[in-house]
Amino acid sequence: MCMIRARLAVASVVWRAVRALRVLPRVAMAALLLLAAGADDAAAQTTAQAAEHEVKAAFLYKFISYIEWPPRSFAREDSPLVIGVVDAPAVADELASIVAGRNVNGRGVILRKVERSEALAGVHVLFVGRGTGARAATLLAAARGHAMLTVTESDETFPTGSVINFVVIDGKVRFDVDARHAESENIKVSARLLSVARKVVTSPS
Repeated sequence: MCMIRARLAVASVVWRAVRALRVLPRVAMAALLLLAAGADDAAAQTTAQAAEHEVKAAFLYKFISYIEWPPRSFAREDSPLVIGVVDAPAVADELASIVAGRNVNGRGVILRKVERSEALAGVHVLFVGRGTGARAATLLAAARGHAMLTVTESDETFPTGSVINFVVIDGKVRFDVDARHAESENIKVSARLLSVARKVVTSPS
């Protein structure tokens, strides 16, 4: 138990340091995985569970640096960028602490907890948690046509229209990108982001 607590404490320090430096979350994951590799199985599993929502929150924040929205998505040049989170309270709370006082490309970043599809107006990034269940399809359908970057964490919802989907493989948080859905929403995904995706789905040539 002492070893587990020690590993978790070090993991927390590593994560805070990485986040403070604002490096790409891929580096944060590498640091956490190297740490976990030196622990026993129970410690590694505990660390992975504790860090998953933090890594996903960091990814969501970093994604916005690699996405280009059409001008119509913002009322003014200095309008804030809004990230909506549905049924993922741990991710929402972590993300709120990350975006506080930050700005990306000259825009402030606002976190909004979304309860219903009617509340999607003005949202630029929508994260649909796995706890959303059957409502996920309704939310993704409501987001279509609004130049919204939709992000999910379930293989069941990915085919229904999200642009990015988180997957956890061997304790590592990775993501897949559906370039077809991004194109249909008129948002541009940077080649740099595509290069670190686990899988990129494109239209048949």
